[in-house]
Amino acid sequence: MQAVLSQTKFTTVAPQGNLNAANALEIERDLTTMLRHEDTQALLVSFQDVESFDSAGLMALVSSLKLAQALNKRFSLCSVSSAQRIIFELTQLDRVFEILDLEAEIAILD
Repeated sequence: MQAVLSQTKFTTVAPQGNLNAANALEIERDLTTMLRHEDTQALLVSFQDVESFDSAGLMALVSSLKLAQALNKRFSLCSVSSAQRIIFELTQLDRVFEILDLEAEIAILD
């Protein structure tokens, strides 16, 4: 369901397809596993290949964010399309998540 692009200081996860009720538990489990890994200092979730997401997908992200905060780890989203960003804005989750644009993502990973 996802590809780990790098596992150095920042771990980048690139989910593909839909983040929805059918796979939300799997996504949350995978993100939780990565966050609990001692080498992961920050988790960057790339939305580049995410086609759509629903409330269950959002809740998986929120749960992962809460865990990251409890572990004092950074949890960020990047490559969020304008249509996807509207959903974050409507739910006011754009105030909760750190949402980076592509330029910021590249700067962080370099």
